[in-house]
Amino acid sequence: MSAPIFPQDKVLVSVEVSLKPSSTARIDDVRSAVERMLEKRSLSYTDGPVPVPPDDQFLTENVQRICICDTDEWVQNHEILLFWQVKPVVHVFQLSEEGACEDVSGDGQPSTFNEWILPAKEFDGMWESLIYESGLKQRLLRYAASALLFTEKGVNPFLVSWNRIVLLHGPPGTGKTSLCKALAQKLSIRFNSRYPQCQLIEVNAHSLFSKWFSESGKLVAKLFQKIQEMVEEENNLVFVLIDEVESLAAARKAALSGSEPSDSIRVVNALLTQLDKLKSAPNVIILTTSNITAAIDIAFVDRADIKAYVGPPTLQARYEILRSCLQELIRTGILSNFEDCESLMLPNYGSLKEKLNMPEVQDARTLHMCKQLLETAEACEGLSGRSLRKLPFLGHAALASPYGCDPSKFLSTMIDTARRERSELPD
Repeated sequence: MSAPIFPQDKVLVSVEVSLKPSSTARIDDVRSAVERMLEKRSLSYTDGPVPVPPDDQFLTENVQRICICDTDEWVQNHEILLFWQVKPVVHVFQLSEEGACEDVSGDGQPSTFNEWILPAKEFDGMWESLIYESGLKQRLLRYAASALLFTEKGVNPFLVSWNRIVLLHGPPGTGKTSLCKALAQKLSIRFNSRYPQCQLIEVNAHSLFSKWFSESGKLVAKLFQKIQEMVEEENNLVFVLIDEVESLAAARKAALSGSEPSDSIRVVNALLTQLDKLKSAPNVIILTTSNITAAIDIAFVDRADIKAYVGPPTLQARYEILRSCLQELIRTGILSNFEDCESLMLPNYGSLKEKLNMPEVQDARTLHMCKQLLETAEACEGLSGRSLRKLPFLGHAALASPYGCDPSKFLSTMIDTARRERSELPD
């Protein structure tokens, strides 16, 4: 039996409030209104949307959606969080619709980075769509919160060391780059009261190695001059994303072996030096990815605080990914063909076993679909998350009649498609 929760031990639960693009309301006013609304609700807390009360004119005019997040960390064994156990932490934000701004140099050089103002409409919902083993996303969120807090409180870096560098490594197609972008988006929302401005700089590592090798050093200098200008703004939180960071290590290794000009090694060294300089800035986090763990320069690996392996999805993750795909196709009407299809809700993996063990109390149609979905997930072993997200499209494209398809028939086709995709994987 769990210990009772006293007022000082209340569970902190994030409540994210997205403003309408047209809203000009003060964030503090919206936050207060949502806090009052939550106090009146007196309901349990579970992840998902909270309806905006239609009788609250201020909220209906300004708020696009309200969403409760992160309760799954506390809710285990089908327990629920009751309102008196929770202290809601309300985060109000407005999505930027500007999109990516590409660094354009007029001298014919390739772009060295893309820039987004966060939170960006482009990344809305990305965090929720990424499904990994339990705890990975929470681990990254907690790491970033600690890194920013230690700097904010002025912890002596000579006594306690941290670099604010994250390295996600693993095979291609596991969503490492998407996870970095989604993490930056999520942190821009969670820390917007401290950092009202947030930016994401995505570095094109390959473009830093110009075919005119003498230019490479200038490209690195120009890139970090731009980042340095951003971090000088105290209210600005900057995320620097370096994708396929092993390309930097490969360049240095080739230069040391003599197969590349010495300028290559100067570029990598310059980049590492610039990253070290950013350590002194409290408002920057470096996010990096690698497809080839063994190829990463040891000097870089040593700088990373958190090194997380992002592998192929487990059976549970595969089931949840496919379940979310199926629910979306039902929502849009691509899958239908029987009554109340729109309201059909498939159980999550956690409650799946319970439903399979009590078939007599289940709707026979839903139970049959659960079994088919689990069979599809089992048939997808070895497929990457990227391939899994494509699978429903490929399955649909294999249907003789693509309009108003029955979900059960569609799942049978998906199982065949999954087996074919697996058979075509390279050894």
